Amino acid sequence: MMVVRPWCRSVKHLFLVVAGYVSARLEEEKPIFSKQRIDFTPPNDITHLVVCNNQLCMSMGKDTLLRIDLGKPDQPNQIEVGRKDDARIHKLFLDPSGSHLLISLTSNECLYLSRNSQKVKSLNRWKGHLIESVGWNKHLGTESSTGPILAGTSQGQLYEAEIAVSEERLFTSGPDLYFKNVYTLEEDGCPAPVCCLEIERSTDTRLFVIVTTRKRLYQFVGKAPESSDPLMFQPMFSQYTNTLPSFQEFPASLGYSEISFYTSKLRSSPRSFAWMMGNGVLYGTVDFTRPDSLLSDVQVWEYSADISPETQPPRSIVLTQFHFLLLLPDRVKAVCTLNGQLVFEDAFPDKFGRVLRMVKDSVAGLVWVYTERAVFRYHIQKESRDVWQMYMNMGKFELAKEYCKDRPECLDTVLAREADHCFRNKKYVESAKYYALTQKYFEEIALKFIEAKQEEALKEFLLKKLKNLKLEDRTQLTLLVTWLTEIYLNRLGRLEDDKSKRGQFDASREEFRKFLSGSKIKECLLSNRSIIYDLLASHGNVEDMVFFSVVMQDYERVVAHHCQHDDHAAALAVMAKCQDPNLFYKFSPILMQHIPRQVVDAWIDMKRRLDPKSLIPALVNYSQMGSSAQVSEAIRYLEFCVHQLQVTDQAIHNYLLSLYAKYKPKALLWYLEQAGSSAHHIHYDLKYALRLCAENNQNQACVHIYKTMELYEEAVDHALQMDVDLAKSCADMPEDDEELRKKLWLKIARHVVQEEKDVKKAMVCLSSCNLLKIEDILPFFPNFVTIDHFKEAICSSLQEYNKHIDELKQEMEEATESAKRIREDIQEMRNKYGVVESQEKCASCDFPLLNRPFYLFLCGHMFHSDCLQQEVVPHFSPFKQARLEELQRRLAAVGQAKSRQRSKEAETSDRGQQSRDQIKSDIDDLVAAECVYCGELMIKSIDKPFIDPQRCEEENNSWL
Repeated sequence: MMVVRPWCRSVKHLFLVVAGYVSARLEEEKPIFSKQRIDFTPPNDITHLVVCNNQLCMSMGKDTLLRIDLGKPDQPNQIEVGRKDDARIHKLFLDPSGSHLLISLTSNECLYLSRNSQKVKSLNRWKGHLIESVGWNKHLGTESSTGPILAGTSQGQLYEAEIAVSEERLFTSGPDLYFKNVYTLEEDGCPAPVCCLEIERSTDTRLFVIVTTRKRLYQFVGKAPESSDPLMFQPMFSQYTNTLPSFQEFPASLGYSEISFYTSKLRSSPRSFAWMMGNGVLYGTVDFTRPDSLLSDVQVWEYSADISPETQPPRSIVLTQFHFLLLLPDRVKAVCTLNGQLVFEDAFPDKFGRVLRMVKDSVAGLVWVYTERAVFRYHIQKESRDVWQMYMNMGKFELAKEYCKDRPECLDTVLAREADHCFRNKKYVESAKYYALTQKYFEEIALKFIEAKQEEALKEFLLKKLKNLKLEDRTQLTLLVTWLTEIYLNRLGRLEDDKSKRGQFDASREEFRKFLSGSKIKECLLSNRSIIYDLLASHGNVEDMVFFSVVMQDYERVVAHHCQHDDHAAALAVMAKCQDPNLFYKFSPILMQHIPRQVVDAWIDMKRRLDPKSLIPALVNYSQMGSSAQVSEAIRYLEFCVHQLQVTDQAIHNYLLSLYAKYKPKALLWYLEQAGSSAHHIHYDLKYALRLCAENNQNQACVHIYKTMELYEEAVDHALQMDVDLAKSCADMPEDDEELRKKLWLKIARHVVQEEKDVKKAMVCLSSCNLLKIEDILPFFPNFVTIDHFKEAICSSLQEYNKHIDELKQEMEEATESAKRIREDIQEMRNKYGVVESQEKCASCDFPLLNRPFYLFLCGHMFHSDCLQQEVVPHFSPFKQARLEELQRRLAAVGQAKSRQRSKEAETSDRGQQSRDQIKSDIDDLVAAECVYCGELMIKSIDKPFIDPQRCEEENNSWL
């Protein structure tokens, strides 16, 4: 399949062109109906054959039955009826599931054979009646029971019956449960043979029974009984005791008739019917929603000239989805039910004997024809292949599209035909929708609507075409969008001038804006938006230009538009909605001039999405040139940045500091104090702040900054210009540097004495600092000052000196006494001893103490030296453990060296002994510094667990 492009119009006569597609069939399609002869040669002439649900039953000769499961065709089952009289098989009836077979005999008897049985059973209640037809119950029938069924006789009688096969019914007379007459049909005053029976049930529990005789088709309608009465059909037929049921009658008669139904599934309701009678074939659909008659859309196909009901009457009929097959004495004809045309004809040669009948297996969808000596099977393939064309010619376009949805070239033809049909009937908008789905030339269709002056239809056509395009087709998308925009703008221009059409104008504008907001439109116009802007500008449509800018997220254009028209609030609203920081950086200088409060509110709402440093140009410009309101708003935003957002940028803090210094000096000192006095934690430039405060005569702030910079001398100098108490607080700040503190206090004292000439205040300074003495400040006093002014201070100082001398004497006496007591204690400790009995044991291992070296503590606890080490070492720090190991290695090394140097002189031996004693003394100092049970180690270990956490799990498992 290929698409014909405009450049190949000159050679299109070489192809079979259908709505833009080229039909290129690589191989010839198989026919709908194909005949196959079954590889089977019957031993005797075939008399009857039925097929249902892949179960085939045929009768041969006088009383031979052959059953074949078509799923297992190599396992046939032959059964002998076993009749000794001259009775022959009249007809066979097989239920839709293939489980129950009824055999009507010419001797007015009826036999029954179950699928799972090899024995034919006689139906005693059926004797005396020649069964012509059976109506099976598709909804209630099972493998073991037929459910309530209907049987029609040659005398026009209708009987309700039920047949069941069960092992529990061993002692009953037969499988027939009941057999009761429910109705009798007459034709021209005589009993009319019941040719066919069909039972159906609707979803609303209504029952329908269709009965055909030689010339009539009856319809019985009733409600299914809700009681447990086994007679299902008797209540329905009792309604027609005094009235005739609805029927259709035709004058001609074949002496018999046959009706066929098309059912898509085994137990589903039929969708159509075909009745073969004397005048032709009556066919139509089955509609269960109609209250009086099932049959709808009824038509009659009259027999053609080559069919003679008198000499060569049709034998049988089968209905498929779109055709009925008519079996004649020597051939089969297939007629389409949509147009009544003959579509297939197939002849049978005489060598196979007389053609008997045709049946259909509705489950497998196969049609069977049998003659006296052969069986044929018809396969039905793609029956609906040409149905779309018939429906299209009939004007039923929806059905036509349904049957060609998998064939794009056919669907295109149907859509084109439907579009032409709508255009001819002046349904232009509908035709536009269908044209857009076809492969017809775009220019041809567009010109068609332009010539007809149907702008609305043209718009619909373009919209549909646009919808069907992919994003890759950018050129076509751009052209269609541009054309549609021009159509919308022209229409809006016409409606805007007419005040009476305001409602249409609003609806059109809403439709236009919805069109512009489409995701595909935005994708297409990302790089071509200038085209739409030019169109909107040429029509003077400012409102829609703004809307389009918002749709395309071209907020800069929108904000600029509002600013040009002095609509600053609208501009700020757009910026706040899109929350693009770049827009704030660009337009804030303009907006701050007109609506500073709202702008700062928007900045605060943006929080951390804005970089405050990028907004400084807007703040600086209008804080210098603007009103106090603009300055206060700038300060408000900077305070928000500093206190709420915790901004640490130095530029922000410096600028806030400058605004405080110029416009809010009271807040300046508060800000400096809040920032702290540690130079490492403040975020403003100290030197800049100092210069700024000095320029604006903010001396107290300068003092704070000097203190922060740890320039205490400068801080005291500035403080003395304002307040001595402030200077005192500065002088006490260098706590670790007493020399500097004393120097600062001397500055204060000099200022008080020389500048203020206040001796009393100088004495107060002297008492405020413990580092100053009277002799330190005496040089500051002038020569004419009498001693009376500071006699008390001199006396106090002398008393302090005397007191200090007495304290030193007392401390020396106490130290001498303490040294004497220590010497006595040492002498006493040298002479102190303890008595160890022979039966004493180690407090740790409980073994005799005297067996190994041991320690004896003043508390009375005694330990082996190795046991004490085991107790003490786990509590040592890593350093002490390493020190102990080192001492033990050195002790071992000294012992080895002593053994090797026994032959050396005594002096060398004495030095080795001293070294060994020193090492042992160091080990004793570490290990035996205190009793392990009475000292600090025991107190420190009170919060340690009894079991090591690393061995806890192992210990727990040992108890399991």
